[in-house]
Amino acid sequence: MADRVLYGCMGLGGTWDTQPYGAADIDEAEAAVQAALDVGITTFDHADIYRHGKAESVFGEVLARAPGLRERIVLQTKCGIRLPDGDRPGLYDLRGDRIVQRVEESLARLRTDVIDVLLLHRPDPLADPEDVAKALLSLHEQGLVRQFGVSNMSAEQIAHLQGYLGVPLVANQLEMSLHRRDWCEAGVLVNTPAAAANGFPLGTLEYCRENGISLQAWGSLARGRFTGCQETPAEHATADLVTALAEAKDTTPETIVLWWLQRHPARIAPVIGSARPERIRACRDAVQHEPGLTHEEWYELWITARGAPLP
Repeated sequence: MADRVLYGCMGLGGTWDTQPYGAADIDEAEAAVQAALDVGITTFDHADIYRHGKAESVFGEVLARAPGLRERIVLQTKCGIRLPDGDRPGLYDLRGDRIVQRVEESLARLRTDVIDVLLLHRPDPLADPEDVAKALLSLHEQGLVRQFGVSNMSAEQIAHLQGYLGVPLVANQLEMSLHRRDWCEAGVLVNTPAAAANGFPLGTLEYCRENGISLQAWGSLARGRFTGCQETPAEHATADLVTALAEAKDTTPETIVLWWLQRHPARIAPVIGSARPERIRACRDAVQHEPGLTHEEWYELWITARGAPLP
């Protein structure tokens, strides 16, 4: 998991429903994939639920159009969430046989023989870790999945699962951005009244670092809050600062926002999810260069975004 930035494919595949995708959706996916490749991104992040499976399917179409591309990239996907269906609400499902079924379906949609990295998308309170581990090891032994990771899990949850699993978990994908800062603030709010409202499980970043688990940040561009549309005074002030830093460093605002994540010593790998080629290309410097933020600039971005001094 060496990529500095991953491309998240949630925006590919047309509408968020079960309507079929069309040729225009394949073309859009192809353009986005090419833009990611152009800036040096080679890891592509999926989930079986994205666009009701259509994100994986259009990506499979792109691979079919480009012989040899599969061998040049890393394919990552997730399973464990079931979308609402009729009167049945959405739920989580990490039963072993369902994991195997979902992986087989993803392989078919992606038109590949192997998934490089499989993430368990959300914790399932009813999951039996022995059952989960048995399914994952079976997929590994069959050569269907090379490596495994998790998403949206705490250190304790990861350690619990790892205790049953004979292969290492290599990634944990969490929502992390200059807007979603609880992962960063949890450590500095210890012994303050604000700690109770934070909620991020302390020790998760440290556990991942100590155990060689790559931290991947979904929502890393904060849905354009600092590079597009702002709603609060803190967001306006932060967007102005992001723009000023981008101009001073001859780069883009998107890069500044990603550099803020990448500057953290946990070596966080942002996942960018835009389907627009120009926005993907705006992240080029975050892919190709070390974060160009000083200690003071990093803190200035943090304090401006939080809208209040540090405790």
